[in-house]
Amino acid sequence: MSTASPTHVHAAGRVPFWRAVGIVAQREIMVNLRSKAYLISAGIVLLGALAAVIFSSVGPQLFQSTTTVAVVSQTEAVAEAVPDTEVTVVSSEQEARDLVANEEVDAAVLPGDGPSGILVLGDREAPESLIAALSLAPEVELLDPLAPNPGILYLIALGFGLVFMMASMSFGFGIASSVVEEKQTRIVEILLASVPAKALMAGKIIGNSLLAFVQIGLIAAVVLIGGAITGNSVIVDGLGAPIAWFVGLFTVGFVLMASLFAAAAALVSRSEDLGSTTTPLMMLVMLPYFAIILFNSNPLALQIMSYVPFSAPVAVPMRAYLGVMEWWEGLLSFGIVLATTLLVVTVAGRVYERSLLRTGKPVKLREALR
Repeated sequence: MSTASPTHVHAAGRVPFWRAVGIVAQREIMVNLRSKAYLISAGIVLLGALAAVIFSSVGPQLFQSTTTVAVVSQTEAVAEAVPDTEVTVVSSEQEARDLVANEEVDAAVLPGDGPSGILVLGDREAPESLIAALSLAPEVELLDPLAPNPGILYLIALGFGLVFMMASMSFGFGIASSVVEEKQTRIVEILLASVPAKALMAGKIIGNSLLAFVQIGLIAAVVLIGGAITGNSVIVDGLGAPIAWFVGLFTVGFVLMASLFAAAAALVSRSEDLGSTTTPLMMLVMLPYFAIILFNSNPLALQIMSYVPFSAPVAVPMRAYLGVMEWWEGLLSFGIVLATTLLVVTVAGRVYERSLLRTGKPVKLREALR
């Protein structure tokens, strides 16, 4: 059966609200900075971002290989037109066959009797890249020569979605675990004797938000500086504005998610019950990640997602990268996220304050709001 301790204490022993918020926020920051797990995970994330920048610049060259090809005079011009090939001219078709059989070349390009007039000869298999290059393909002309590469577009969407999801889940669940731990050990009753409940919640949100903002800022700096050093034009020329939108929207959106995690944790008094209240929040964080992966090149889907508070931090940067967003649309999305955050913080504060001292079975949201 739930029990409630008196929520009214004498004001004489209480710390002023904003001073209490600062103390709690400082404590949250110091606890995380002293945690080896936090420092190691933050270092891994930064190294991962740097590795992704370097790989995007030098990766294609690492996996690029040269195909050795034997040709006769009739097929020499055709083979030399194929990129990434090393051509060896021989005097007869039999000599080319011998080179392939002895594995001295990867394949041979010889005159053929088929419609193409070309025969690709391999030992056990013929190089697929050579076959694709020699196959008849229609001429392609793009009206927009600056259109983004689909592969790069997918990687950028993956990056924005992954950073948003990992930061929200790791810091959000850290807040939730902290709240439940204080309830389970009854420390919260001591804290509330001198610190208002809303100040305790605000301090936790501000402290963890600052850590999240610093981490996101460092990731952005690593990506932009790494792109400039490696000469990656995609990052230097195309990602500056999208990253700025992402940082701005994430700053507000994370406060929204942190408030929800704090309120959800206040509804339970045992760590075993935490999953029942935080699972819906995990889904809210994961859905934008999967949506941006599936619809990263769909302008209509991205436009709809940019006006949904939980997906705007990843949808707006993608629209900015694609060049399909007017400046006022980004500000409108930011305004929607900000208004939603203010509303959620107000409601979450009420739930947190009314549930923090209740122990026993989980508190229903309806009871906390009543």
